[in-house]
Amino acid sequence: MLNICHVLSGLKVGGAEMMLLNLIKNSSSNLSHCVLVLSPEGDMLSRFEAIGVSVIVVDFKKRPIHSFIQLVKIFSEVKPDIVQTWLYHADLLGGLAAKLAGIKHIIWGIRTTELKKGSYITASIRKLCAWLSYTVPSKIVVVAAKSKRKHIELGYDASKMLVIPNGFNVEAFNASSTDDNELKQAFGISENDLVIGCVGRLSQVKGQDVFIQAAGLVLEGFPEIKFLMVGRGLESNNESVVSMIRQYANDDNFILLGERSDVPVCLSAMNIFCLPSRSEGFPNALGEAMLAGVPCVSTDAGDASVLGGADVPIAEVDNPVDLANQLIYMIEKTPQERYEIGQRLRQRIIDEYSIEKMVSRYNELYSELQNQDLKGQAN
Repeated sequence: MLNICHVLSGLKVGGAEMMLLNLIKNSSSNLSHCVLVLSPEGDMLSRFEAIGVSVIVVDFKKRPIHSFIQLVKIFSEVKPDIVQTWLYHADLLGGLAAKLAGIKHIIWGIRTTELKKGSYITASIRKLCAWLSYTVPSKIVVVAAKSKRKHIELGYDASKMLVIPNGFNVEAFNASSTDDNELKQAFGISENDLVIGCVGRLSQVKGQDVFIQAAGLVLEGFPEIKFLMVGRGLESNNESVVSMIRQYANDDNFILLGERSDVPVCLSAMNIFCLPSRSEGFPNALGEAMLAGVPCVSTDAGDASVLGGADVPIAEVDNPVDLANQLIYMIEKTPQERYEIGQRLRQRIIDEYSIEKMVSRYNELYSELQNQDLKGQAN
């Protein structure tokens, strides 16, 4: 039995937390997992406990020095075969604590490419991690090839880096036509409407302003198209969003759904999905749309071009005109052509980016580290 201790920065629902949950849920029987968390904030605790995973919370915000000493002590007592950390803060604190506790194999996790504006503390931690990358981790898992290149430029040890993309739950994206029809009826979408949508929390990084500007340009030639926006902050009572729509487009053409728990249903109501982001690590929203069989258009954010392959038109980042042109390219295809593109995109996710594929890649990494120990013992 190989014992792996994962270190998370917090328990909020996010990409790293969900990927770890899926990794553990689909893990092989010869692996034992526990989770250490550096902050008690968030709603993921119950989800880990529901699958029988032990979660230890160490509150760095209240008592940072005491918590770091506690972290070293936990690693010394538990003696995991591998400590795997997720995101910069966990890489730094979890990695150093594991190193001091004498843990041989430490895996860092990098899941971003560019930082949000004003992220000065995180930028400083990233610089420190670049320097420590030559001595602390055994391996550095990066979620995207573009992110790998970026961190090599920042000074990270390239020899330790490997790319393991996220995996997608194929079964979760089989929304029924009944659910789809109910959503369309609720928001006044007819069968003849062509709907372009985006999914993601309201954020400068996610580029909803670029999407709205591009929509305004599209509407000049296609005034009947509907634009569906899903995500926290994208509610119809958010006056800043509505004001932006009125400035660049027409609010009669927009449907703002806010945060939803039925994203697969929302995606199935779209004829075209758009990822307008300025930056991504691994573009989960794009992968989910592909898995839902929706033809897609994306900016060149993160590994969008790698994920989508030849079937996803790519626009320049932060360029509404280019994004509008790519959307028009997809609009002008026939419904049958869009259907065939969507089916190819879905199959691409199933073949290359399933949860099973992701778990297999992590298992290969764990086996590689375990084999190093066995060879060392034999010598």
